[in-house]
Amino acid sequence: MAGWKLDSAYSSLAAEFGSLEAVFALQGERLTKDSISEVIRVQRGGINYYVKRYRVPGTGLRRYLGKPRVKAEWQNLKRFAQWGIPTAEVVARGQERQGLAYGRGALITRELQRTEDLSAIADHKDARLNNRRWVRTISQQLASYTRRMHDHHFTHNDLKWRNLLVDNHARVYFIDCPNGAFWWSFMLRYRITKDLACLDKVAKHHLSATQRLRFYLEYRQRDRLNEADKRRIRHIVHFFEGRE
Repeated sequence: MAGWKLDSAYSSLAAEFGSLEAVFALQGERLTKDSISEVIRVQRGGINYYVKRYRVPGTGLRRYLGKPRVKAEWQNLKRFAQWGIPTAEVVARGQERQGLAYGRGALITRELQRTEDLSAIADHKDARLNNRRWVRTISQQLASYTRRMHDHHFTHNDLKWRNLLVDNHARVYFIDCPNGAFWWSFMLRYRITKDLACLDKVAKHHLSATQRLRFYLEYRQRDRLNEADKRRIRHIVHFFEGRE
């Protein structure tokens, strides 16, 4: 369904956030841009908002079939919130149609204040990565939220450190999930392994083997590995071999 919705809590911003036309006219600091979308940051009332604008719903057949990326993205953020997984608040979202096909769309989220992504923390060799208590706190949350997501037969499909935010109170947030989807049977098992391999792809360079194993045990809610766990760990460790 095409249309635009602004959360009632933000009705005071209706002049700029109240329609798709107004949102595409917004000027702000450009953060990213590609052939499909762009992200700008605007500040209103001392609060930053991230405006993601899709010029097309996707590439190839996705323009006509399936769910547009912008719709998938806002629905998945809403799902995270519903499942008790901390995430960015969706302020406004919507899309329009062009005949039988979807046209442009947009999503506005409110800034998660005093946060940075785990990838930046790793790139900067942040001292917190050497703090066992801090790593343990982050690892426990990440294991719990990832398990909760997977228990709903849903996988992120891009669960990289750059899509995980941490605030100054060591709270974890999941963001940026346009490719997340529900899966079943062997495809669910494969996608779960991919999510876990995405996390481990960076973790293996910054965390000890013990810390990585502890994360997996937390995720599985076990004290010891069984044979199925050992097989999955081998798959996780070798998942990206030849593709890095």
